[in-house]
Amino acid sequence: MTSLVRRLLFDGLLFVCNRIVAYFPSYCVRRWFYRAVMQFEIGERSFIFMGAEFDTRRLFKLGDHSTINQECRLDNRGGLEIGNNVSISAYVCILTADHDPQSASFAGRTKPVRIADYVFVGTRAMILPGVTVGRGAVIAAGAVVTKDVGERVIVAGCPAKEIGTRTADLNYEIDYARFFA
Repeated sequence: MTSLVRRLLFDGLLFVCNRIVAYFPSYCVRRWFYRAVMQFEIGERSFIFMGAEFDTRRLFKLGDHSTINQECRLDNRGGLEIGNNVSISAYVCILTADHDPQSASFAGRTKPVRIADYVFVGTRAMILPGVTVGRGAVIAAGAVVTKDVGERVIVAGCPAKEIGTRTADLNYEIDYARFFA
């Protein structure tokens, strides 16, 4: 198979994933496609709402009882791992790839993002490549996370800075199931 054909198939698959399947009003259909075709690992009672956008097959893991709300940009080229009982609000952008501005050829580079259990990410927050978000951390709405966030740390701002600490007693189970979301 020529590289042109491979590229057409890959781009076609991403188009179907991000422009057709992502807006299909049944999560059962979307989950089947994400697991079977995109080969994502999606845990029990976890949901990806309509409009989520991905950059490649595989390299995406979502734990149990986690929710990704509508219209999130999930760049999984460098690997994206999201734990259990994580709530990611609408319009969040998580990047795992960028370009080296010092490279003469503007070379691309990837770095994985890891989000531990019980993390809450507020609306329109952005997490940059290579960041690890610790267990129970909170990322405020609109924050731009450029470096690792410790366990139970609450961050806000651009760039995100620590503004508080979350309680250690986290034992809830997220269940945002919807038929048409």
